[in-house]
Amino acid sequence: MRAVVYGRYGGPEVLSIAEVPVPAPNEKQVLVRVHATSLNLSDWECLRGKPFYSRIDGLRAPGRRILGSDIAGRVEAVGSAVTRFRLGDEVYGDNLSLKGGFAEYAVAPESALARKPESLTFAEASTLPQAGAIALQGTAGAGPGTSVLINGAGGGSGAFAIPLAKNAGAHVTGVDNGAKLEFMRSVGADEVIDYRTRDFTATGPYDLVLDLVGYRSVFAYRRALARGGRYRCVGGTTRVLLRLVTAGALVGAVTGRHLGVLVVKPGPPHFVPLAEQCVAGRVGIRIDRSFSLDEVPEALAHVGEGRALGKVVVEIP
Repeated sequence: MRAVVYGRYGGPEVLSIAEVPVPAPNEKQVLVRVHATSLNLSDWECLRGKPFYSRIDGLRAPGRRILGSDIAGRVEAVGSAVTRFRLGDEVYGDNLSLKGGFAEYAVAPESALARKPESLTFAEASTLPQAGAIALQGTAGAGPGTSVLINGAGGGSGAFAIPLAKNAGAHVTGVDNGAKLEFMRSVGADEVIDYRTRDFTATGPYDLVLDLVGYRSVFAYRRALARGGRYRCVGGTTRVLLRLVTAGALVGAVTGRHLGVLVVKPGPPHFVPLAEQCVAGRVGIRIDRSFSLDEVPEALAHVGEGRALGKVVVEIP
């Protein structure tokens, strides 16, 4: 099968197309013929090996040669202990533990997959698992009369988080670069901020801050919160995450605020509810661009350099 592989950490230039064997599922795994794989910031981080925690599969070199976790496709084979799926089923899911989505076939644990809704295309379904779980859990607690700020809101997770918070009745502020302001408004943001010209931590205060690209100090985040408010960081530098776990907990306790890292729970129970909202028309799916398997390096650069408006998808005919 054709796959996009890499053997060392670096930029898109370390990727190449190769012919590799089709993987075989074990007893609890499913072999999926991949039709679409959406890109997440985690793919870019694992490609570069930065932040340091992205090297979980190998400190000196990547342990897994094929990236891509959010897959959608058809079941080609099932392990002997698989009971939920059979050949030909259309499935989608977050295969973060094994990856392998930038290829014609991928194996995934049965527990990571759900049946694709008939009304969604493979490309649309592939956008939901990781970004949807982050958006659903990151906006939990948003409600009528609350003020919510989402930093990095113009990307994949933010494009779901904004309408989720808005539908809950919150006043939503989106933060990203200036090229994404109109996009954030189009998905429901009440206010938008270009982080390059305005310090969002000096605005507010907010009842909930969901930070998808944390890089500021604990004290700056505390300043952005109303008393009793919650700050949750999903992505950012290793230093920022460590400071949130340590100093953030102390500063929050002293000031009556809650600062910490959002540990996202993966799996179908945590992204299927968003798929249901998308099918019902309550939340839209925004695909910025689709790329081919040969264009994976360009697709990763598009996401990693912060140019994507919503989700980016690799489609494999």
